Amino acid sequence: MKYILLVQASQRAHDELARTPDTAEIEAFMLKFNADLEASGEFVDAQGLAAPVHRRRVEAGAGAPVVTDGPYPETQEVLAGYWIVDCSGFDRATEIAAILASGPGPKTAIDVRPIAGSEPEL
Repeated sequence: MKYILLVQASQRAHDELARTPDTAEIEAFMLKFNADLEASGEFVDAQGLAAPVHRRRVEAGAGAPVVTDGPYPETQEVLAGYWIVDCSGFDRATEIAAILASGPGPKTAIDVRPIAGSEPEL
């Protein structure tokens, strides 16, 4: 079953990471985390996103889309990145997310969601 692990972070977390003089520990953790998932056959994809200040929201409007550049002060946390894993079930996906959440660097929330069509039954 495929799951997406959605990493949530604030602009403050991005700023904190940018001020970190040595990110070697974080990078080493991410490389090992991904390598472990690849070795277990559970890794599908992963991507990090640029800081929330670099985003644009497009909404349906009266006749034309409404486009708003970020950041949005009312938003506390936004999507910072994701992993897609193919694993045995929700519990295993949650275990993987817990490993990720315990890593070095700014602490973030991780939402675990099944990918539609990949689950036999919820």
